[in-house]
Amino acid sequence: MNEVRILAPVGMLGAGFPAATVARGIELGADVIAVDGGSTDSGPYYLGSGTAKTAAAAVAADLRLLLRAAAEARIPLIVGSCGTSGTDSGVDWVAGIVREIRAAEGLNLRVATVYSEQQPAVLRQQIGRIRPLPPAGELDPPVLDSCTHIVGMMGHEPIVAALEAGADVVLAGRATDTAIAAAYPMMKGLPAGPIWHAAKIVECGGQCTTNPRAGGVLATIDHDGFTIEPLDPDNACTPTSVAAHMLYETVNPFTMREPAGTIVVSDATYRALDHRRVRVEGSRFEPAEQHTIKLEGARITGYETMSFTAIRDPHILGQIDTWAALMRKMIGEWVGRTLGLGDGDYEFDLRLYGHNAILDEIEPDRGPPREVGVMLLVHAADQRTATAVAKVANPLLLHLPTPDMDYLPSLAFATSPAETERGPVYEFALHHVVEVDSPTSLFRVTLPEAEDA
Repeated sequence: MNEVRILAPVGMLGAGFPAATVARGIELGADVIAVDGGSTDSGPYYLGSGTAKTAAAAVAADLRLLLRAAAEARIPLIVGSCGTSGTDSGVDWVAGIVREIRAAEGLNLRVATVYSEQQPAVLRQQIGRIRPLPPAGELDPPVLDSCTHIVGMMGHEPIVAALEAGADVVLAGRATDTAIAAAYPMMKGLPAGPIWHAAKIVECGGQCTTNPRAGGVLATIDHDGFTIEPLDPDNACTPTSVAAHMLYETVNPFTMREPAGTIVVSDATYRALDHRRVRVEGSRFEPAEQHTIKLEGARITGYETMSFTAIRDPHILGQIDTWAALMRKMIGEWVGRTLGLGDGDYEFDLRLYGHNAILDEIEPDRGPPREVGVMLLVHAADQRTATAVAKVANPLLLHLPTPDMDYLPSLAFATSPAETERGPVYEFALHHVVEVDSPTSLFRVTLPEAEDA
């Protein structure tokens, strides 16, 4: 093929997009629809628990539009990082939604699933080929067994394998955001430089436009570069808005590592073709000597209970740091006296929203706050202990005065009961890559036969 047109409808499946923008992309000759289904942006919980951040109804609404469009245009639909974190359960969850839509809409589509979850026993055999990414240290093998879920981040190759096997729809586990868009044009033999740069720019849908809320974009890749335009006729791409996306989630705005190599855009040029389309040329891709797959794993660190109260008392707010220091001291004393717990048995965090909760000591506005929300987060090895500590702190969160007050103030709990059990708390335990001889060896592709609805 001399060129490939990639339709990127939205930055994340389930976020929603105007139906008219997808219709316009099809009219403009889209060859493939590519959409990301997940991220680690929201922390380790979704990987650790194997659950999705997005609502099933929202994902179904987006998929219904995309599956219809793909079927009518007879072009592939690729979804990566299904179920937020790309676990096997996440892939199956999205596949179940697709199955229901396919039956309800009468769509005869071959759906492939690509699984990316990794087993600790298999990875232990690869210890000598697993190396840390900064700032992580060398992998301690027991860490693998401590993880509730581990995924490998695939490049384009497993997705291409599914497409070459005849899939109309590919539902992939954890994948690089760029691999989702790069797979189809890589399969068609276009140059890697323009492909990977274009894939990076379209990964978040309309974020590379002047109005990211107006829908996604269409990237047309050829042998010399790519052209990008918004799907909304009233939206625009500019050289600045397109070039700026290389600043997003990258260590270096001129390079970005993929499993197979590195995108290099230091010589790229960005030229406005008109008031809404941008032409990019000069990108290149440098293949790596060793193909690597990034490993992501999450594990439970304990259990958490949260309380939240609000302060409007101007006297307390005038010396809020003194009040917070007293609160921390009193919680430790009361918990020790009442529950017999020491510092090693639990930990807590007191966050003052409205006063340095975001910027802490670098907050430029040093004036007293007008109102403050106080969040208490208690972390312990079990839920019962975490909740018990929060309950001991309850009277303090309701009535603690400053040292110079001769009366008990009344603060305002946001909920009743004041304590909310948040359940298990997770942390990322793996920030490593594993060297592989084959880019598809860690992944499993299934391609069931199409079903007539």
